[in-house]
Amino acid sequence: MGVWRWRRNPLRRPTDLFEAWVAFAALVCVLVVAPAVGWVAGLRVDGTLQQAAHQQRQERHLVPAVVLRPAPESAAAAGASASASADASAQRTAPHRTQIVATWTAPDGSSHQGTVPAAEEPPHPGERFRIWTDARGRLVGQPLDPSAAVFHAGMAGLAAAICVATLVETVRRLVVRRLMHRRYIRLDRAWAAAGPDWGRAGAGS
Repeated sequence: MGVWRWRRNPLRRPTDLFEAWVAFAALVCVLVVAPAVGWVAGLRVDGTLQQAAHQQRQERHLVPAVVLRPAPESAAAAGASASASADASAQRTAPHRTQIVATWTAPDGSSHQGTVPAAEEPPHPGERFRIWTDARGRLVGQPLDPSAAVFHAGMAGLAAAICVATLVETVRRLVVRRLMHRRYIRLDRAWAAAGPDWGRAGAGS
């Protein structure tokens, strides 16, 4: 829309040509600039997430743990609160998962005991399962999966492209609105100059 304003005709106003160029610039930005920005943003986010995933895989270890006994409700709540405050990406406990007291050996050889979510329902003392810990045996969340990093990077790039396209369209609409306002002002001035003598004999109208 607006391309027809490039055609030469006696009724074309300077603002019509300007509006046509604004529409063309907005179209180029939406079709070229916005995807380019989204692509660059996605690549940068993917690089950052892939680096974080690699670092997490180096720092986090999957170690075997042994069920000792079911955890009391008060201890389970305290253990969940401590894990959340220690690491924002720690393992999340589903509402239906049972909390248990388990023991495990850290990669550095130290022994640990704490409250963790049960791997299976119902848990039985002596059962073995695996949990994610750091080198010192502290509970941590599962490392970020590379495929999940790619997905999040793609979503970030798409969001960036949509934001750019939305911003371009918003600017275009504001410019067109400003042009329309100026046209109405000029029309009101022209009508005010010609209106009083409109249709009067000998007034040259």
